[in-house]
Amino acid sequence: SACEKGGKWEEALMLFSTMAQERLECNAITLNATVSACEKGGEWAKALVVFGLMAHNMFESSAITYSAAISACEKGGAWEKVLQPFSEMTRSKGELVTIVFSATISACEKGCRW
Repeated sequence: SACEKGGKWEEALMLFSTMAQERLECNAITLNATVSACEKGGEWAKALVVFGLMAHNMFESSAITYSAAISACEKGGAWEKVLQPFSEMTRSKGELVTIVFSATISACEKGCRW
C-alpha cells in the first residue's frame, strides 16, 4: 500500500518477489497491494501477471483485485486485456460487481470498443 501511494511499483514487485523467495506468507492483501501499485505505475502487463498468481495460488479475489487489474489495462491503453480479469470474475464469482462492470465499460469506451 505504501509503495502504491508513493508510486513505487518496482519496489512493490521486489518486496513481493522477496516474500516468495523467503517463503513468507503472501495473501490476498499482499497481492492486491502489488496489483494496485502496478496499476498506479501504469504497468498493466505486470499487474496482470500478479493478478494471475491469485488464481494460481488460490487466493480469494475481491472487487478491489479485479478493479485494479482492469484499471491498469485501461490506463495502459490495453482495453482488450480487460477481458481477462473480467472473464475470470464472471467465471469464478458468477456475478458482476458494479465497480468492476463500470471499470470494464470505461476501458472499452476509452479504446473505442463500445
